[in-house]
Amino acid sequence: MVLKNYVFLVFAAVMLFSGCSKDAIEEYNKPANYWYSKIVEKVSDGDLEKADAYYSSLQGEHVGSPLLPEATMILALAHMQHEEYLLSEHFLDEYIKRYATPNEKEDAEFLKIKAKYKALPHPRRDQVLIDEALTQGEAFKENYPNSMYYEVVNTMLVRLYLARYVLNEEISDLYDRLDKPKSARYYREVSPQSWIVEDELDRAKAPWYRAWFEGDGRESWYGFMIPDTQSVVSRNSIKEEDANETKGDK
Repeated sequence: MVLKNYVFLVFAAVMLFSGCSKDAIEEYNKPANYWYSKIVEKVSDGDLEKADAYYSSLQGEHVGSPLLPEATMILALAHMQHEEYLLSEHFLDEYIKRYATPNEKEDAEFLKIKAKYKALPHPRRDQVLIDEALTQGEAFKENYPNSMYYEVVNTMLVRLYLARYVLNEEISDLYDRLDKPKSARYYREVSPQSWIVEDELDRAKAPWYRAWFEGDGRESWYGFMIPDTQSVVSRNSIKEEDANETKGDK
């Protein structure tokens, strides 16, 4: 009985995957115009997953087609419009590496920074993405000092520096509560920005349903659950008094 059930499940799985891939198997060896029109059609319908599949067919069957650059940019903008910023960045990377002329590269680089910036609705959740956006933004300013996008990128960078400063302060406050002064000091000294004045900083306020869990970066509703004991401190932590005693011994 068990063997029969197993055979039936395998057969059902094979039929399912065969049915799902039927259209893809039948559609091949088409002219570039066909794939391009399908991409535009699916983007218009909002079916970006299918549009991406048609793009793969266009790229695979017509690697030198003059329609590829435009199709790549269409998908980059479509994914950005649908707030799929990482996919947008993927297509922009493809466009920059393969198709962009020197004049077009500046526009594509700006859109790539914009996609990275807009992918950060909650900065305290992705420290690496902030650093990557800052690196790309500074590189853009250096490479295109006379760009029409210069001030827009500069505004993004100011906000990103503020976001990183607040995030590092919140991490430092957490380490202070956990009695890890060395770790707290490290984060306060990471890439300091002398132009940021703490007293003039208006911190972003999280919605109530997020604030319950995230707090304001200084304390959280579950703070009382964290025991004030050495057990929550890692073996590599150094207390200030321990550091002073070590210096005295020397």
